[in-house]
Amino acid sequence: MRGPIVVVTSGFPRRSETFLLNELLALEARGALTAIFATKRGEDGPQHPGCARLLARVEVLRPGSPRAQGAHLVERLGRRAVTAVHGYFAHRPAAVAAHAARRLGVPFGFSAHARDVRKVAPALLAVRAREAACVVACNGDVAASLAGTGVPVGLVRLVPHGVDTLRFRPRPCPPGDRLRLLAVGRMVEKKGFEVLLDAAARLTVPFHLRIVGEGPRRAALAATIAAAGLADRVTLAGPATHARLPREYAAAHTVVVPSIEDRRGDRDGLPNVVLEALASGRAVVASDVGAVRSAVRDGRTGLLVPPGDPRALAEALRALARQPDLRTRLAREGRALVERRFELERCAARLHRVLDRAYA
Repeated sequence: MRGPIVVVTSGFPRRSETFLLNELLALEARGALTAIFATKRGEDGPQHPGCARLLARVEVLRPGSPRAQGAHLVERLGRRAVTAVHGYFAHRPAAVAAHAARRLGVPFGFSAHARDVRKVAPALLAVRAREAACVVACNGDVAASLAGTGVPVGLVRLVPHGVDTLRFRPRPCPPGDRLRLLAVGRMVEKKGFEVLLDAAARLTVPFHLRIVGEGPRRAALAATIAAAGLADRVTLAGPATHARLPREYAAAHTVVVPSIEDRRGDRDGLPNVVLEALASGRAVVASDVGAVRSAVRDGRTGLLVPPGDPRALAEALRALARQPDLRTRLAREGRALVERRFELERCAARLHRVLDRAYA
């Protein structure tokens, strides 16, 4: 890059978007950021380590159309030098970035992650991608979604999100014969926690399940737990930041990622929890949805089950309960895969190179 860039994101901070936090911190450390703008306010409450460092730099744009927010961004920049404007999501942030870049006379680009791609009309997304100097997809499922809207395949650069392999590292598994299960994620339909509770009700092995997260379906999940007679075996543990999450992984034998495609067609790409669990040296059972199989390779780094199938999920969990050696092997291979392909600094360096070439 000829100089640092402006990044436009959506609400910042959000506890579920650790990939954004990690990559912004990495770009900042490389001197690649002029400014960070958010199209709306973020979440209140406890935040991940490192978030405070960026919060002082984030400016929230006035509410308005993407054009109006682009104008406000240019106004707030003043005389600061800008090489390019990069939208961190394909929907509104990319639109704001495009409008601001035109006013500044610099190139723009955007990253795509999952649901953001499905929030933009396909024809509009294809036009936006052709006008961009840089389109980044974080996994193969997102890249395929972009191609399905008519975005030329050659325009898309695939750069996976990374995981901090020092923060999330293998620790000894807890003792005892009772299978300790962990699920982490926002309490929304696409996370599939209702499927997980159905599977838990079918288990005949001793177990305890902790679900870490928050969201609009918490009350419904609590009611399901009570109705199924699972109150003594399932705990809704509330939200956790990266300050606490490593301890949650350390206290588990197996991590469950029961994602589904929801009624609106939304689905996960490659959830943060998958990489964190693999990096933590834990066996993973996950739904074969989105790009999960790029990290959870069935029988090698974890077990894959059909999405929305509680019977298959229960059977996979039962197999891991009865085969601790299998858990150990999957965990070892999962950690090795993360070190090779998803280590945070390596992925961040690749993103920086992609942006550097695009905005040279």
